[in-house]
Amino acid sequence: MCGIVGVVGRNQATPIIFDALRRLEYRGYDSAGIATLENGHVERRRAAGKLDHLASVLARVPLPGVTGIGHTRWATHGAPTENNAHPHGTERVSVVHNGIIENFEDLRRELEAAGQTFSTDTDSETIAQMIDYHLRRGLSPREAAHETLKRLEGAYALAIIFAGHDGMVIGARHGAPLVVGFGENEMFLGSDSLALAPLTRRIAYLDDGDWTIVTPGGAEFFDMEGRPVTRPIRTTALIAGSVGKDGYRHYMEKELHEHPVVIGQTLQRLIDPATRRVVLPDLPFDLACVPRAVVTACGSAFYAGMIGRYWLEQYARLPVDIDVASEMRYRDPPLVPGGLGLLISQSGETADTLAALRGMRQAGQHIVSVLNVEQSTMARESDAVLGTVAGPEISVASTKAFTAQLSVLACLTVALGRARGHLDAAAEERMVTALLDLPSRANEVFEQRDAIRRMAAIVAEARDVLYLGRGSSFPVALEGALKLKEITYIHAEAYAAGEMKHGPISLIDRTVPVVATVPSGRLFDKTLSNLQEAKARGGRLLVFTDTQGAPRLRELAEVVVEVPAVDEFTAPIVQTIPVQILAYEVALLKGTDVDQPRNLAKSVTVE
Repeated sequence: MCGIVGVVGRNQATPIIFDALRRLEYRGYDSAGIATLENGHVERRRAAGKLDHLASVLARVPLPGVTGIGHTRWATHGAPTENNAHPHGTERVSVVHNGIIENFEDLRRELEAAGQTFSTDTDSETIAQMIDYHLRRGLSPREAAHETLKRLEGAYALAIIFAGHDGMVIGARHGAPLVVGFGENEMFLGSDSLALAPLTRRIAYLDDGDWTIVTPGGAEFFDMEGRPVTRPIRTTALIAGSVGKDGYRHYMEKELHEHPVVIGQTLQRLIDPATRRVVLPDLPFDLACVPRAVVTACGSAFYAGMIGRYWLEQYARLPVDIDVASEMRYRDPPLVPGGLGLLISQSGETADTLAALRGMRQAGQHIVSVLNVEQSTMARESDAVLGTVAGPEISVASTKAFTAQLSVLACLTVALGRARGHLDAAAEERMVTALLDLPSRANEVFEQRDAIRRMAAIVAEARDVLYLGRGSSFPVALEGALKLKEITYIHAEAYAAGEMKHGPISLIDRTVPVVATVPSGRLFDKTLSNLQEAKARGGRLLVFTDTQGAPRLRELAEVVVEVPAVDEFTAPIVQTIPVQILAYEVALLKGTDVDQPRNLAKSVTVE
């Protein structure tokens, strides 16, 4: 969620920090600020709203110094105002914070009783005030930071600078990610490696409970007890050029067009084209012996997991439970020992999914995570990682990461089906052939852009939209409705098509478009009947189908978008792309902020 950057070294910090905050805009934010040390004094500039507002402030009142911290805030406690913007602090210390301090109210009362004066409504200021309190008592910056960390409950990633201590930044993490970047006589802190991409490729990841003292010459790492620890320096493959728009209007548009290559890259990692077999990385357990799977994720990743559940049950005959991660840990379900815990996340830092992972491990599950960031916290805590080769996804609304996740889940389904004896060689070859055909079929979807735009013109005028689908098309409908809500602010709900007459049909009239995903196959006729029921109530039918289903649907629907016919197994992957494009086209018509929709964050690192 919030973005953090820290710089200590030889160059002016503010331009470096500001550019890095630009790269963190995808995380979602509503205010921003930078603090530096100028002649030993803490100076800061803050602004509500987008970074352009902060740029205007910096143009009027520059902020020199070679040691500094920066922040993009996504409000949790306190309104998104300049006063509540980070960095927070006093004349002695300045702090930026990502996360939520759960015991801040108790700490605030304690500190106010001790004479500390607060000026914001945020939980984060409590950290700065407690450090300041310890500094007033005569503790060193290292001691004051450590004493404060021991009192904090909740999730945090922190970067801290101290008056009179140029050339030093202290960072800490508990439940929220933080990385250290190693440069030449210059060091960096960031919420993720993307923030530091143009600055360095040498990265160290803090483990949960770590804190670090960063100086131009390097970094020292400590655990929560203050004991020195070693954290390996890794080389990231991410380069600065990989995060541009490449001529597209929005990151989302670029990422939509990357579906074919991302699907191909992901499948290439998991399929041997010569033998037409799925080849998973070595797993520390036997797939044939897995008695049951539990899938958990959040947002779009959860809908990918729902499609995975259809596949795993149908083709691998593996019993599967699925829960949104934010509910699973509190439902505390009984889990079969030796079961498969399957977690899905783009960032690998999603707080609820990470908490579910830890609960699954305690319950004796084998942990496999489907991730786009293979050096993330979830990756480090999993037994195995099945990586999606999606590259950086900057737009808040997930697109290409979703089809990459589906590509991985499809390969896992084939591997499990083979291992459990439910797929023979011929079936595996057919399914693998269908998967290898996906990149070219996905590319053909963009030939339907004009038809999708005609559909978008109708949706853009609506206040409410219904999405329908059956079988594995139901999660595709859920994904379409979510995308529309996220980036257009139009209310949209998705239902299993057979459930429409159990309530939602009462909503249908000429003002409510009904968007349906109806691939040809065994569920086509059933879904067609549901659409006829909606049509009889005056519904405006907008349908995604394939070349085989299109002739029958053209008689019924106002707009039909015809995508390539593919195997029933891979249909959800192809069908996902046009429903995402529809949301994008509607957002263009509505004039909304496509890449950074209001109130949303890309990486949800608090519960």
